[in-house]
Amino acid sequence: MGDEDPDPAGVAPAATTSLSSRPRTAVLGAGHTGPVIARVAMAAGYPVTIAASGDPASIALITDVLAPGAEARWAADAVADAGVVVLAIPLHRFPDLDPALLAGKVVVDTMNYWPPVGGVQEMFDDPRHGSSEIVQRRLARSTVVKTLNHIGYHELEDDRRPAGAPDRRALGVAGDDPAAVRTVADLIEHMGYDAVRLDSLRAGRLLQPGGPVFGVPLGRAEFRRALARTHHRDRGSS
Repeated sequence: MGDEDPDPAGVAPAATTSLSSRPRTAVLGAGHTGPVIARVAMAAGYPVTIAASGDPASIALITDVLAPGAEARWAADAVADAGVVVLAIPLHRFPDLDPALLAGKVVVDTMNYWPPVGGVQEMFDDPRHGSSEIVQRRLARSTVVKTLNHIGYHELEDDRRPAGAPDRRALGVAGDDPAAVRTVADLIEHMGYDAVRLDSLRAGRLLQPGGPVFGVPLGRAEFRRALARTHHRDRGSS
């Protein structure tokens, strides 16, 4: 296997492209997670819009207090000129989302299917597929990338570190489209985390609840080792 091949756990080589100008980021969801992601993305130099399911006036105060500088918009307006759209809505609301709204967009799926916490949901209750694979099936005209689901929203701001810091935490970025994964990995790196790229949405199952890195603060090397151990263990039991 050559140096450019992903390792057996589906972890792709680190991005080597230079950082480009920050694309506008639309955050869909104004609950616990969305405003924190908006705030951290803005601190990383990204222009941010934020939207909920209805009138932006209903989240104006939340936006002003929790994500000052973000622009509250109608969802369609927020998405229209965004380079990246972050799904930070409750998973049970996902079936109500119109796929046409996100057509042609890079969509970051931060949602988790976690029955002990959120209950059983028929759309996602399929052990053959990871939750982001199911999201991608429904959003067939979008390009889905999974990340930010395995770190608590309360940690996302506090755990940021500058590049090269010895205690910099790693986050996985999983997707089937290398260009989309690279774009989202840049966002994660700018936010203050080492991005570990996984080469498929299927590999993104390792980031889900119960996976080896879910909720665990690990540096890049430890993160990759944890993924590889699980991969080899699963292969050994198959």
